[in-house]
Amino acid sequence: MSKPSRIYAIALKEIRQLMRDRLTFGMIVGIPLIQMLLFGYAINFDVRGIEAGVVDESHTSFSRALIADLAATDVIRITMYCASAAELSANLRAGKIKVGIYVPADSERRRLTASHAGVQLPGVQLPVAQLLVDASEPSIESVVRGIAQTPLPGRAGSYTDSYRPYEIRTEYNPERRTAVQIVPALIGVILNMTMMIFTAVAIVREREKGNLELLITTPVSAAELMAGKLAPYVVIGLVQTTLILGLGALLFDVPINGSLVQLYLAASLFIASTLMLGLLISTLAQTQMQAFQMSFFLMLPSILLSGFMFPYDGMPKPAQWIAQILPLTHFNILVRGIILRDANLGDMTVQIVKLLCFLGATMTLAMLRFRKRLD
Repeated sequence: MSKPSRIYAIALKEIRQLMRDRLTFGMIVGIPLIQMLLFGYAINFDVRGIEAGVVDESHTSFSRALIADLAATDVIRITMYCASAAELSANLRAGKIKVGIYVPADSERRRLTASHAGVQLPGVQLPVAQLLVDASEPSIESVVRGIAQTPLPGRAGSYTDSYRPYEIRTEYNPERRTAVQIVPALIGVILNMTMMIFTAVAIVREREKGNLELLITTPVSAAELMAGKLAPYVVIGLVQTTLILGLGALLFDVPINGSLVQLYLAASLFIASTLMLGLLISTLAQTQMQAFQMSFFLMLPSILLSGFMFPYDGMPKPAQWIAQILPLTHFNILVRGIILRDANLGDMTVQIVKLLCFLGATMTLAMLRFRKRLD
């Protein structure tokens, strides 16, 4: 047999082997398809529908028109009205809104003074409203700053080009540094990658080495075996969390404004959820290669849809629904809330409940799959 014939035979054998491995063959089509859908459809910097709260202390036709004009841009979606500036700040800190609109009681006087100054005293500018922006997330501050450049209509309906009606107050990241937004969320991304891969190969590795049969004959129950395998990785995950926090503070001057105890509690819950997802993958995969492929298949949407780099509010609704299933989406909200906004876990109970539900669902499925294999 000639050299080309031998190469052809080996290549034909490899193709047939790939055709028999349905998971690998599905990845060949699935990964490019998902990447195209995520980058072309879900990732969108043209943010719309940013959740906002309002405090209107003026209660005039002008203040109502001002708020309506902001809502009419479709960039801001008003979801709540607050009774005071303190309540507005509390909701912003808890992450329930991303933008706060504060109209003071003397907004009408400010408007009239600004209108007069725009003609005779251009250097005198009194903002009639204040926009509080949560700058702990990417792109939100720049988008709100863009709509705040709209000039204020004069009393006769004309515009004064030298005047802008809003004062922008950047909260939780006044210097608008990217590292402050990215480093806290990087904790979840790194934990998601390492924890899932570690446990995704756990059961498969035991099977390939022939140790699973030995474990079946021992008095160790399925739950004890799973707990014993996951416990070391929980400690490893907390060590990684500490390392990222330390490097972030040392190298990038990222502030840690919240409670470290609550941060580690949130991290432990997220680590447990990710480990259980990896263990579920391990019970589904036949080989370590399949486990790696399935892990990568889940990691890519988690990173792109979780709000780590791209604004969550810019995604279409179907992409947001998918993001709600992913634990990284909720952990990013928790970690940014605690580290940057000094929020408490009690302020973010929705994210805690969703992570607990995810943990319970994956644990149940993993136990069912693992019991079948032990039997």
